Amino acid sequence: MPMVIEWKDPGENEIIYRYPIEEITWGSQLIVHEYEAAVFFRDGKAYDVFTAGRHTITTLNLPLLTRVLSRIAGFDEAPFKATVIFVSLKQFVGKFGAKAQTTELAPLYVRGEYWFKISDPGLFVNKVVGGADAYLTSQINEYLRGYFNERIITELSRYSLVDVFTRLREVSFLTRNALYEAFKPLGIELVDVKFDSIDTDPEWRDRIFYLRTGGVSGSELLRMETIKSASESLGKSPGAGFGAGFVLMHGLTQPAAVGQPQPAMLICPQCRSQVPASSNFCPICGFNIRQYMAQQPTPAGKCPSCGANVPPGAKFCPNCGARIS
Repeated sequence: MPMVIEWKDPGENEIIYRYPIEEITWGSQLIVHEYEAAVFFRDGKAYDVFTAGRHTITTLNLPLLTRVLSRIAGFDEAPFKATVIFVSLKQFVGKFGAKAQTTELAPLYVRGEYWFKISDPGLFVNKVVGGADAYLTSQINEYLRGYFNERIITELSRYSLVDVFTRLREVSFLTRNALYEAFKPLGIELVDVKFDSIDTDPEWRDRIFYLRTGGVSGSELLRMETIKSASESLGKSPGAGFGAGFVLMHGLTQPAAVGQPQPAMLICPQCRSQVPASSNFCPICGFNIRQYMAQQPTPAGKCPSCGANVPPGAKFCPNCGARIS
């Protein structure tokens, strides 16, 4: 009675199945169900591929393997040795998660999902099953996850942090296209990729806060970092207490516009919001700015309103016009 080679009751998420018997007799019945393919594999190489149907194993429908076996005397009568790998042609989903780096070496943490299906069973068995010695679905998933992570790290390293967070749609589109091409040599069609999250470390996230919320340019971001550094320096100065860092940021807090003077801005000592210098109260928290300013000592040579340097003997600030008491 001829043997029957079949993948019985495959699991919903099973990608491959290795038939346990490797001694194949001629005339055996090979049953391949819908959305499956069967690949004859021997000596680390994939040979003949069978699609859905019932097949009788003969030298006629095993031309590639027969060519190899013909070197053995009496090959067409005795059982021959080969591994039958069943491959599911359904669509599967995998998860990815990796730590990448941008062009300025900022860390990027990405995670998401990708959908794929086997488009070339013979190539897939050659490259992944045989090439990676992965004969179980769990091994296949582990290999593909590592392969995906490695490629996405390479692709994201081509972009700066500003690019990733201000051109996210474009960057993710280009990255997906590159990943599609990377999977083709494995006999796999990458159907879709979904990014669930892209993030960076807190110190780098601070740098792109304004980019993500206000869409400012890289130069604007640098200016915001300068403001932050100035405020921190004031807060660490001797005698700094409540209100340290309360400083007028004229020309720093506003983007430069050609031919137009920019209004002076100050930082509220209570909620740290940027407030127009003409404000009496903070529009965010209601803090009495004017009363607070009147109570602060005026540093020698500094305007009490805008903080600009004032020449000795000056009665008015040359920067904002405020009276010097």
